[in-house]
Order: sequence, then C-alpha cells, then structure tokens
Amino acid sequence: MTADDPAASHRRGRIGEYQIQASVAALHDQAARHADTDWPRILTLYSLLESITGNPMARLNRAVAAAMAHGADAGLALTGGLGDRPGDHHRLHSVRAHLLEQAGAEKAAIAEFRAAAARTANLRERQYLTTRAARLAAGRAGRSGA
Repeated sequence: MTADDPAASHRRGRIGEYQIQASVAALHDQAARHADTDWPRILTLYSLLESITGNPMARLNRAVAAAMAHGADAGLALTGGLGDRPGDHHRLHSVRAHLLEQAGAEKAAIAEFRAAAARTANLRERQYLTTRAARLAAGRAGRSGA
C-alpha cells in the first residue's frame, strides 16, 4: 500500500482493518487543507471498514464522511439505527448534533448537543457541547424575538 494508492493492498488481497485505517489517515495527511480532503474515497474506505468489522464506530465515521462528501442529510441517514449499536454513546449524539445543525434542524441539534454533553465523562467535551447547545438556543430565541 502506498499513500498515493490506498487500495493497493486490497488489490493484492491483503486488506484488513488496520490497512484501511492507515489508508484513511494517508488521505487526510495528503490534503494540504481541509477543503482538499478526498471525502468520496474516505467514504469508500469507511464503507469497506464497516463491512469487514461491523464496528458501529466505523459506521459513525462513515456517516461523517458521507456528510462531508454529499451533505448533512446523507450523513444523518447513516446514523439511523446506530442508537443501540454503540450504546448511548456521546459521540453518536455529538455527530448527530453537528449534522442536524448543518441541515438547519436547530431544535433537534440542541437536544442532541445536550444529550451528548450528558453522556461524556470528559469535562472539556461537556463544556464544548453545552456551549454549542446554548449558542444555538440563544440564536433561536433571538430570531424568534423571545
């Protein structure tokens, strides 16, 4: 496998989850800027990783890649049914919150940011998520005149 061709290992029939993860990392590393990231290829790799491992976090990462490649709604569609697979994990709620915010569903995003904050043991993450929810709620209140 080379950084220029993350699928080379797959063509040789020697692909595993670590090769796929390395390929994703290589694609991120190749991008000089966030906007240059090859999200369609990363999406393909996460799809392959999910099919090999069945890991719900691979599915969650696939949802993020889908959103980056095709928009928030594409990512949200992939988060459906994950609620009981990774447990009630704060990362699922956090990803859903960000995607809902991008999709313009602010009320639902606020609820997901709050759900994520309630489920993380990391104080910094909790503060970040709580602040995001509060800022969205304040913006909604300001626009509604409340």
